[in-house]
Amino acid sequence: GSEMCIRDRKKAGRIAAEGMAYAVDIDGIGVIIEVNAESDFVAKNDLFVEYVKGVAAVIAKENPADLDALYACAYGNGKTVLEEQNDKVLVIGENIKVRRFARYDKGTSIAYVHMGGRIAVLMNLEVGAGFEKNPAVEELGKDLAMQVAALNPQFLDKSEVSEEFIENEKRVRLAQAKEDPKNASKPDAIIEKIVMGGIGKYFKEICLLQQPFVKDGSVSVEQYMACLLYTSDA
Repeated sequence: GSEMCIRDRKKAGRIAAEGMAYAVDIDGIGVIIEVNAESDFVAKNDLFVEYVKGVAAVIAKENPADLDALYACAYGNGKTVLEEQNDKVLVIGENIKVRRFARYDKGTSIAYVHMGGRIAVLMNLEVGAGFEKNPAVEELGKDLAMQVAALNPQFLDKSEVSEEFIENEKRVRLAQAKEDPKNASKPDAIIEKIVMGGIGKYFKEICLLQQPFVKDGSVSVEQYMACLLYTSDA
């Protein structure tokens, strides 16, 4: 039988500064990167786009530990990444800076770039041997990447949600519920039960595996994946 689970997903997007988010799979290595610029105009500049893609290729090849290590890497033209960036700054006339990146050399990585680089998603799947290039797996990865771009889940699974997050959400919701006139006659235990029910529903909004699947809202992502595994094993 086959096995499949979502190893991780990285999302760069909805960025405060202008710039470009980019995701790519290069010979089985997944890379996602966000590079900031000063204006939206520069984000559409061919030289800027070329630089972003060039840095992603460096990350795939060199596996730098952090931004400092990345800037010290060879860009591939006799210059370091930092020197190449400085040259681009001089030519383009705006400050440019790599903000963050992630790299995956295990599993199956599927990249999705939306709105010309406003949002980028890298979906990393752990897939059973022999299923890495299965068309159904690739289609699922692309669908889920699009889902992450559209619905912006904060967590992979409800089991990842911290007690601190839940307690904070509970505190805020309890305060709101107690201020609501229609709850004035309800005992605290009932109000708390209603609030906890609401938090349970909230998980379906903020946790990818519990979200309704983008192609079939009648099932959650985890239910769809279980069904896909069942049919691929049959």
